[in-house]
Amino acid sequence: MKIDITTLDNGAAGSVELADEIFGTAPRADIMARVIHWQQARRRAGTHKTKGLSEVSGTTKKPYRQKGTGNARQGSLRAPQFRTGGVVHGPVVRGHGYDLPKKVRRLGLISALSQKQADGKLIVIDSAGGVEKTKELNAKLRVLGWTSVLIVDATVDPVFLRASRNIIGCDVLPTVGANVYDILRHELLVVTSAGLEGLTTRLSAKSADKSEIAA
Repeated sequence: MKIDITTLDNGAAGSVELADEIFGTAPRADIMARVIHWQQARRRAGTHKTKGLSEVSGTTKKPYRQKGTGNARQGSLRAPQFRTGGVVHGPVVRGHGYDLPKKVRRLGLISALSQKQADGKLIVIDSAGGVEKTKELNAKLRVLGWTSVLIVDATVDPVFLRASRNIIGCDVLPTVGANVYDILRHELLVVTSAGLEGLTTRLSAKSADKSEIAA
């Protein structure tokens, strides 16, 4: 399928052919949900922690004698039933990430790209550059009507990236960093001509057999 190429100045720059096996497949909502859950799990810090009986501070002395008091037997004030006691089965520092097959991650990214194309939310521009000021880039985005946009380029221009950092709803990623979560959470997906070529190479069947599909 063909798609028109535009510019940041809202001009025409020809057209380009999209690979049907990447941008024209039937989107799989279940696969995209699996990939997003995997991404979010990997991003969790896992630094939550509570103290158990052996970790809370307190005396090791028996609170009172075993028999004759009429109360239940107790061996430590650090037991969980006491106010200053430890927590039973509380959270500990751990990693929440898990493995997801490379083929599933590839299919999730293809589904996200195909979903944007099917919804008419995929835009191809000639290049993302030539803008040095945030004010200038923000003005261009307002003219285009892009309020929530993810821009993907083969290699991100540091000057363009710096200009976009302070614009709410605008994110810029390199081709290797394009992921399902960021694609779906933005209304528009804008890909440069070089970024489109990079995505096609990254997600082609031959490349997928040889390299990892990044998150």
